[in-house]
Amino acid sequence: MLKKGLLIVLGFISLGFGVIAILIPLLPTFPFLVLTSLCFIKGSDRVNVWFETTKVYKKHLKPFKENRGMTLKTKLIILISVYIALGALFIVKDILPMRIAIVILLIIKTIVFIRIKTIKEDSIL
Repeated sequence: MLKKGLLIVLGFISLGFGVIAILIPLLPTFPFLVLTSLCFIKGSDRVNVWFETTKVYKKHLKPFKENRGMTLKTKLIILISVYIALGALFIVKDILPMRIAIVILLIIKTIVFIRIKTIKEDSIL
């Protein structure tokens, strides 16, 4: 019982971070929502059913779960917002280690998104 309660609490904390990550493009939304889903699946059927009916789940996790991929539009929205945010930070901060870290983050993010299967819009409907 305690384990299930802790999983539900962890799931809601992860959901909170996931929602914040939707608003702040530097944070990765997807891993937080996957963690939320895993915690709710193991913690409570009722809470999991609730989560799977939310707009956050339907928009950010359901297409990937069902099709193992993202639409090109979703990929571009995520990547462009990250490029803008990190590019602005790169320009504003003249700190070499930070600039190196930003470039590495951009390269990793790009490689990850290239490796994710691109699906057509109509296949998620």
